[in-house]
Amino acid sequence: MMATQHLKRLCALKLRPARRAGPTFAPMFCHNLNLGMTRRDFFGRFALGLGGIALSQLLPRSFAASAAAKPFRGVLARPHFAPRAKRIIYLFMAGGPSQLDLFDYKPLLNQRNGEDLPESVRMGQRLTGMSANQAQLPMAGSIFNFAQHGASGAWMSDLLPWTSRLVDDLCFVRSMHTPHINHDPAITFFQTGHQLPGRPSMGSWLSYGLGSANENLPGFIVLISKDRIDQPLYARLWGNAFLPSIHQGVQFRGGSDPVLFLRDPDGLPGKARRQMLDRLAELHAKQFEELGDPEISARVAQYEMAFRMQTSVPEVAELRNEPASTFELYGEEARTPGTFAANCLLARRLAERDVRFIQLYHPGWDQHGALPKGIRRQCGDVDRASYALVTDLKQRGLLDDTLVVWGGEFGRTNYSQGKLTADDYGRDHHPRCFTIWMTGGGVKRGYSHGATDDFGYNVAAEAVSVHDLQATILHLMGIDHERLTFRTQGRNYRLTDVEGEVVAPVLA
Repeated sequence: MMATQHLKRLCALKLRPARRAGPTFAPMFCHNLNLGMTRRDFFGRFALGLGGIALSQLLPRSFAASAAAKPFRGVLARPHFAPRAKRIIYLFMAGGPSQLDLFDYKPLLNQRNGEDLPESVRMGQRLTGMSANQAQLPMAGSIFNFAQHGASGAWMSDLLPWTSRLVDDLCFVRSMHTPHINHDPAITFFQTGHQLPGRPSMGSWLSYGLGSANENLPGFIVLISKDRIDQPLYARLWGNAFLPSIHQGVQFRGGSDPVLFLRDPDGLPGKARRQMLDRLAELHAKQFEELGDPEISARVAQYEMAFRMQTSVPEVAELRNEPASTFELYGEEARTPGTFAANCLLARRLAERDVRFIQLYHPGWDQHGALPKGIRRQCGDVDRASYALVTDLKQRGLLDDTLVVWGGEFGRTNYSQGKLTADDYGRDHHPRCFTIWMTGGGVKRGYSHGATDDFGYNVAAEAVSVHDLQATILHLMGIDHERLTFRTQGRNYRLTDVEGEVVAPVLA
């Protein structure tokens, strides 16, 4: 009964996705609606709901698969205001890089190395179970050398010699903070705006709002560095949740099969696949006329995108055709599919093809112990490649309208987890303050925003929350974060939930 009432309201409201599906869709949908249907019929026909309606935009209006496909549109007829960026490359350092060993120079920690963290600094703040029971919390200065670089004079550790060359192109946010102290809720919060699973990811929100700019590639693509997994990265981090499923991220893998199950079976020629899809589209069109079920068009849309990706994905993922100068820039590791360097190079190739949101994950930053060894390895993975990506984009004229973001889900403590020695220590999770950087796409360059206290434990000025960062990223893409919403379960949802302010000082 409730399902029937809800469908009546859908017809009466003339929801926006129904209007977008074509001038005859909403009347046909309501005309064919059997208001006496059973619960089984309801969920069988309308399992995707509005998601299927949006997915149908991938199909030519005639359902003829041979017609020219077009990039799918978002729900916004146009951005809310002129965008500064057309695309985003988000370099997510999963595990929480130590800001105190990379960006946030704190000589006081070196002076007071080994002393117990003063209660006046900690102020009873929450610790994880991994260090809460330590008899002492000995402050740990960084064993790495820091120096100022560029005209901006930004402090950088000697762990990042390549990134140090970029400081006058970077916008540092040194006053990030998050309420979440453990990995899964913290990463989920960064990626979806909520600590619990079940919300759409940032890339999905952008795809939903702005649509696609490339007819042959997904609008949201995910790349994960191989051999660096020390914590799970669940597909829901790039999932669409309650948004139409066309907006979910598509994971590309290193190797000969970047997208699983994309290739045709052995012995099936491309011509036969094309003929099969044409006939299948005709059958689905007949069924659509009878039932008006948006899942039907969604299914065909997925077949068609997969067919186009059979050509486009191998072409974009083939790095061997890059000139030698490219590998001189990115390093020889870029020749190995699945490495962070190769993924950065692939991200540039995807950006050239106007993929809207490209998410790279590089896990392995969770250094509770043996931090000096672990962080050297991680920086060896990402330092040169990050520099190469920004430099490559700049040389190709793409940096001005590509926003690049680098950072993790939280920072690390100023005290040592476990035993502190002259050349070894670990750092626990620290959500109170940490650093990220951005460049390109409308942010100030050679600028540092915010500051932490002398102990590197608390934000001292210009605090920036995760929702503030998300609001700022959407703003740079031309979106008012308060106006991009999706109604489900009786309320409007948005990426920033009920919070978030654009960080105006970082805007160019």
